[in-house]
Amino acid sequence: MADRMRALAAERYGGPEVLQLREVPVPVPGEGELLVRVAASTVNRTDTATLRGYPFLARLFTGFPRPRFDVFGHEFAGTVEGAGDSVTRFAPGDRVFGLSPDRFGTHAEFVAVPADGAVARVPDGHPLIEAVVAEGAWYAEGSVRDVVPGQEVLIYGASGAIGIAALQLARDRGARVTAVVGPRHLDLMRELGADSVIDYTTGTWSDLDTRFDLVMDAVGKTSYFACRHLLKPGGGYRATDLGPRGSNVWLGLWSGLTRSGRVALPLPTDAPGFVTRLAGLMAAGRFRGVFDRAYPFEQIADAYAYVETGQKTGIVVIDMGPTAEVRRLFDPDT
Repeated sequence: MADRMRALAAERYGGPEVLQLREVPVPVPGEGELLVRVAASTVNRTDTATLRGYPFLARLFTGFPRPRFDVFGHEFAGTVEGAGDSVTRFAPGDRVFGLSPDRFGTHAEFVAVPADGAVARVPDGHPLIEAVVAEGAWYAEGSVRDVVPGQEVLIYGASGAIGIAALQLARDRGARVTAVVGPRHLDLMRELGADSVIDYTTGTWSDLDTRFDLVMDAVGKTSYFACRHLLKPGGGYRATDLGPRGSNVWLGLWSGLTRSGRVALPLPTDAPGFVTRLAGLMAAGRFRGVFDRAYPFEQIADAYAYVETGQKTGIVVIDMGPTAEVRRLFDPDT
């Protein structure tokens, strides 16, 4: 194995134009760590926000005045190449997927991750390029984890990575799900099990007679004030974005202080436990990824630019294969 690899980095915050592919040393797995040869990664809203340094307060974690991560990216699927001392859970050759939420590093040909961290075996029959499904699902879990059977859930923007995951996770918990999406995604929502599907361009979603236990904005394009009339008494609004003028943050803080639970911008927790549970759902056929397109590693800046358009369906994949090329994977017109 070579001692150097290609990796994605940025010396300053900005747009895709600041990204650089560099040659850096291959990480050496320490005690309790795995070295994974990355077959696939993703570019998502978290990655583009990290690159932009948005929101500004996030730089307390990501670095100030410039990014502190040597390598970007925090989702991977690949093959275990080696392991440090005391690792017994995995062996070289195992196909694995997961997250590196604390130290990033997955936009590279190799990544070192804790063996007891957010990593699990890829279920049999799942290609590695279709196993990068954890990031959006982890964020979705924060919004739907309290859903119980029989509840009514509305997901606004259910066609992105978080929304698609939230739909499947809520359905798996026994909820009735209403998905609000654009016209090109109506059939996809039905295929994924939505009980009701609404084209947001008709404007009818906000006039529904149904009242919901949970209204979730999965794309950051609405607000609590636009949705509160749809909530049952005791129902909750969950957001994946700060909201207009940071309203979701302030309303969430107020809801916490008053213990109403009305508004929250939930942070994901227990990444290791969730990735293990997700592997079980995948193996049982109760969760699958939906993929928009794949980019070769050399064109990862184009993937960042595409994600920033806000028009993606599901997941944008980075294919690390030697013969990878740009491929469109979701096309409702075919």
